[in-house]
Amino acid sequence: MLRTVITAAVGLGLAAGCAPDSEAPVKVSVLARSSNGQYVPTQVELTTITDVVGLKGTVGDLQGGARIVIDINDPALGNATEDTIADVLLKKSGHDVKASYISQKDAKTGEDVLWPADFHSWNMVTSYYNLERANEYFRVVGNVKTTDFEPVPTLYYFPEFIQAAQSKDPARDNAIFYPVLQSFLVLPFEQIQRAPLPLNAAVMAHEYGHLVFNRLAYATQSLPVSLSLWSQESPSMGANILKALDEGLADYHAYGATCRSPSGCDPRFLASSFDGGPFSAVTDERDLSRGDRCMSALLYTNMVTQDVGSWSGNGNEYKLGTLLATALYQAGRSSGQEAVLQRAIVASYYDTTPATPGIYQITQLVLGDQSKFTLSAAVSPILSHITDLELRKAVCNEFIDHLQIPSAELHELGVCPASATGGATCPNIFQ
Repeated sequence: MLRTVITAAVGLGLAAGCAPDSEAPVKVSVLARSSNGQYVPTQVELTTITDVVGLKGTVGDLQGGARIVIDINDPALGNATEDTIADVLLKKSGHDVKASYISQKDAKTGEDVLWPADFHSWNMVTSYYNLERANEYFRVVGNVKTTDFEPVPTLYYFPEFIQAAQSKDPARDNAIFYPVLQSFLVLPFEQIQRAPLPLNAAVMAHEYGHLVFNRLAYATQSLPVSLSLWSQESPSMGANILKALDEGLADYHAYGATCRSPSGCDPRFLASSFDGGPFSAVTDERDLSRGDRCMSALLYTNMVTQDVGSWSGNGNEYKLGTLLATALYQAGRSSGQEAVLQRAIVASYYDTTPATPGIYQITQLVLGDQSKFTLSAAVSPILSHITDLELRKAVCNEFIDHLQIPSAELHELGVCPASATGGATCPNIFQ
């Protein structure tokens, strides 16, 4: 379907112009979801672009032809440091991309609009635009400082990404923020045909959420100290919770970003890519509007007793992350203060104020004993950064109910009002 749309766009008989002007803002056509939920050619402005052909700007730098190999048997990997590991994994750094355009004058304004002239140009310019939208969400709603987005991340477009422990063949059908490279990876698609992931703005916002979490909650560490240290131990509850936090908050921010789109707030933001394909079940598994999600005794036991390999290998970080994102969604919707909640969450990532330490500061305080990084400790920075008492109470009630965090622990930490006692949706797994 997407290829048909693109062919139609290229076949409009537009006249080729001179080399396009890269001085922002630049008017281009991208593939974006309309108000009826369909992906259609849409005229937008790129406001951060510095090179519209090479697709470079202040939110990203697209590179093609890269080859990235993760192989535990690579001798160079054993001697790598945080400063050199990127060079070990990046077997081929790639090259600047080159998007092709056809210029058409807008019928209403008479201004030139650049139409991508081939599939990859549509895919790449839409990817850059979606990075812009995600960046705008975190700047405007999340109040993230411009300096926190530096250095500008690379987006490796259609790289060969090989995880040798899983397969010798390059991975497909994924969009990834890879902290070791401080970069995004947009992989070739194979089974996802409905809307390839780089075209799904919410998916790109999810990955951008991982970047923001890394820059703040991990202090821009390519190999986060807390996660690396705790992952070496078994059990690794602290590492398990950290990975779930990262996933769940990225999902919640992806939802938040949809609220600024023409199609509106979408708690099932994966549906436009996954429905009707081999990954359809993922849409329901990550649907934030399902209010019946509850922490199970098995998931809780796994969180406490498993090593991080077993935890992640069974997808538990996504299961717990979805519980967290759903709880936040329910609290934000019921209170009508979603943007306030989203800003408080981002503020909770890094805060040196002694009375309201951020997630990064909490992990450093308990670095030597990850058993102290409990669920209550992990969410306490979020709660302490919610200044509205009714909103804080709503979030506390959702956490107590759906995440099964004992209310006594939250009250002892001083982050929940005494009136917060939970809800009646989920059965108590501790009885």
